[in-house]
Amino acid sequence: MNSSASSLRLSDYSFVEFWRSAKIDEFFLGEMLVFVIGVLVFYSLFRKRERNSGSASMKNIGVNNYDDNDNITRSGLESHCIPENAAENTDVIVVGAGVAGSALAYTLAKDGRRVHVIERDLTEQDRIVGELLQPGGYLKLIELGLEDCVNEIDAQQVFGYALYMDGKNTTLSYPLEKYDKDVAGRSFHNGRFVQRMREKAASHPNVRMEQGTVTSLVEHNGTVTGVQYKTKDGKELSASAPLTIVCDGCFSNLRRALCNPKVEAPSSFVGLILENINLPHINHGHVILADPSPILFYKISSTEIRCLVDVPGQKVPSVTSGELGRYLKTVVAPQIPPELYDSFIAAVDKGNIRSMPNRSMPADPQPTPGALLLGDAFNMRHPLTGGGMTVALSDIVLIRNLLRPLRDLQDSATLCKYLESFYTLRKPVASTINTLAGALYKVFCASPDKARQEMRYACFDYLSLGGICSEGPVALLSGLNPRPLSLFLHFFAVAVYGVGRLMIPFPSPRRLWLAARLISGACRIIFPIIKSEGVRQMFFPATVPAYYRAPPVF
Repeated sequence: MNSSASSLRLSDYSFVEFWRSAKIDEFFLGEMLVFVIGVLVFYSLFRKRERNSGSASMKNIGVNNYDDNDNITRSGLESHCIPENAAENTDVIVVGAGVAGSALAYTLAKDGRRVHVIERDLTEQDRIVGELLQPGGYLKLIELGLEDCVNEIDAQQVFGYALYMDGKNTTLSYPLEKYDKDVAGRSFHNGRFVQRMREKAASHPNVRMEQGTVTSLVEHNGTVTGVQYKTKDGKELSASAPLTIVCDGCFSNLRRALCNPKVEAPSSFVGLILENINLPHINHGHVILADPSPILFYKISSTEIRCLVDVPGQKVPSVTSGELGRYLKTVVAPQIPPELYDSFIAAVDKGNIRSMPNRSMPADPQPTPGALLLGDAFNMRHPLTGGGMTVALSDIVLIRNLLRPLRDLQDSATLCKYLESFYTLRKPVASTINTLAGALYKVFCASPDKARQEMRYACFDYLSLGGICSEGPVALLSGLNPRPLSLFLHFFAVAVYGVGRLMIPFPSPRRLWLAARLISGACRIIFPIIKSEGVRQMFFPATVPAYYRAPPVF
C-alpha cells in the first residue's frame, strides 16, 4: 500500500474506539442512509421492464455433453428396485442424484410419493467444491431427517471463521448459543457426503435409483410428461410422471427449457489438499483477504485441509506448462499464514492441483407445467461463502411442504400455478445468501481503486469489532438469519463505518471526495445484485399474489 493510502488509515484506531464506545443505536447512520438511498433506488427498480415469459412451446433439449461410459462399475445404489410396472405409477422423476436430488428423493418418498431418480454417474465423485455445509444447512438436514448423512465420513465440525488481512487476523464465531451442541457447520469430502445421501434415498422402498443420462425432457401440448434417457448399457428409454424435477447441477443443459439462464463465471477456484497439519484456529474456516482475491482453508477430514485459491477472470494459468505452480508459489504462498506455508508449498510440488469455474446465476424461472428446477441447475452464487447446499436444502423443505397437502399431481397446469408460490417463498433464504456471497466477493477482492480499498479495510475492521458487528453478518452468512433487510443494513453500516474512518480526525476535501466514492462504490456493488434477485420478492414478498396461493383441491 502506498504512503497516501496509509495516511488515510492513521486515524483508524481512534475511530474504532469512538465506534465501540458510542452509546447510540447500532444502525442509526445506516438507517438514515438506507432511507434516502433505498427509497430512490427501490422506486427505480420497481419500474424495471417485465420479462416476457412467453408462451413458446418447449422442445426436447439435448443434454448429451458427456461421453457414455459402459465400463463404470455397477453401484450398489442401483441394486434397490421397485416393481416392473413402477414406471406407470411414478409420481415424481428426479433428474440428478447429487445433494439436492438425493435429499429431494428421500424427502418425497417419506411422504408417500413414488420417486424415480436418474443419475448420470452413481460412483463416488471427487470434487473440490460443495465441501462446506453451513449451520443453517445442517438445521435443514435435521428437518429432513438426513442429519446422519454427515456421520461416518470423517466430517469436521466448523464453528466460525478466521479472517486474515495485512498481517492482522480476527475470529468470527457462529451465533449458536440457542441451539443444541450438535448444531454447527460441517466440512467433508463432497463425494463421501453425496454417497451417504444416495444410500439413504435408495434405501427407501418408494425410491428407484437408476444410472443413466437424461437426453431430453418430453413434452405434450406444452406440458412436461417425463424424460428420455440413455442407460449405461446404451439403451434409449423413456420415463413418465406427472412431475419432473431437474436437479442435475451447475452444468445442466435442461435448464434452458425451464428458466432464463444468465450464467456468469467471475473467477475459478484452484484446489489443493494440505496433509497432516492443523489450522491456526481449530474448527474454523480460514479466509485470507489476499491480492488479487481471497484464499480459503478448511478441514475436510481429520488429516486433510482443503485450500481453495480464487483466480479472477475466465482463464486459469496452465498446469502442464508449470505456469500455475509458479503463480501459486510466487504470488499466493507469500500471503498465506506462516504456519501453513511449508505444507502449501509441499502440496503445490505434489502436483495434484485442480480447478473449477465459480459460477453465479440468479433464479429466473420460466414456470412450466409438469416440471421444476432445483439446486445449482436453477440458482447459483459465488461459492466463497459456502451457501449453495443451504439454499438447496431450504428449497427442498419448501417443496415438501407445498406438495404435502396434495393427494395427487395429475393436474399439471393447476399444480404449476400453485408452485409459483415457491419462487417467492424461497426468497428470504436464497436472496440473503446469494446477495451476501456476491457482495462479499467483490468487497474482499483487492482493487487499485482507493475507494474500494477503503471499503475492504472498513469491512475487515467492522467485523473485528465483535458483538452485533460480527455476529450479525456471520448469522446471515451461516443461514441462521435469512433476513434480506438485515443484510442490507449491515452492508451499509460497513460503508458508513468506512466513511467515519475517513472523517476522523479531520474531513479534508480529499477525504470527503473519497467517502462519496466509497458510498457510490458500495451502491454499485449491492444494487445490481438486489435487482437480479428481484426487489419486490426479496424485500416485499407479501405483496406478491402467489405468496398467498392455497393448495388446489384435486
